[in-house]
Amino acid sequence: MEHANTLQLLLTLACVAAILGTIATARKGRQLYVRRIPGLQAIDQAVGRATEMGRPLLFSVGLGGIDVDTLQALSVAQYVGRLAARYGTRMIVPVVEPVLLPVAQELTRDAWKAEGREDAYRPEDVRFLSGEQFAYAAGVIGLMSREQVASTFFFGYFYGEALLLAESGLEVGAVQVAGTPATTQVPFFLVSCDYTVIGDEFYAASAYLTREPTLLGSLIGQDISKALLVAAILVGTLFAIWQGKENLLARLLGG
Repeated sequence: MEHANTLQLLLTLACVAAILGTIATARKGRQLYVRRIPGLQAIDQAVGRATEMGRPLLFSVGLGGIDVDTLQALSVAQYVGRLAARYGTRMIVPVVEPVLLPVAQELTRDAWKAEGREDAYRPEDVRFLSGEQFAYAAGVIGLMSREQVASTFFFGYFYGEALLLAESGLEVGAVQVAGTPATTQVPFFLVSCDYTVIGDEFYAASAYLTREPTLLGSLIGQDISKALLVAAILVGTLFAIWQGKENLLARLLGG
């Protein structure tokens, strides 16, 4: 920012004003439009299927540590946990990092408590498997096979184990919903999962599912900011092209 000119500062202020304005609007109770995201809408259906079949569901938060991607995945896990608690369905949450274990346990316990089902919460269903990539993948595959899960959710940052996990879910006949910002793994989830949440949709999940005014207002404000930035880029590009033609014409006339 120390190298920013007046135009850049004005554009930054416009983006900040857009975000704060939409948050204030959402808090006043105004309904803000968010386009339909099929992958997130399918979450209720996947949890309902596990309930109907009397089988558990599995939620993997990927191979990340305490970072933005994993925290976003955990917020989705909490939403799924509330649905599971409401319907009386087991939710198995395997984690790859020991530091994530108490966080995941607390979030899922809060989900059961919010639904008045804290007595039905099973802390052993949130478990640490391994800190090694493929050892963790083998443990998750074993859980899916032994428990015969009816639905699987893969939200978070994944690497080469993504296809192994998704293919194993197919083997047990699970409905699969995946969401990841890892662009290298998106193709594997697309071909092996029923629904895949990609790109910005992954980061919009918590606002989309909870409809919490601050999160929803921030989401809409960021979209407006992106539109402002795209418009600024287009205007700047056109101006640069026009200026280049003017300079070229001046050189030709001068020659």
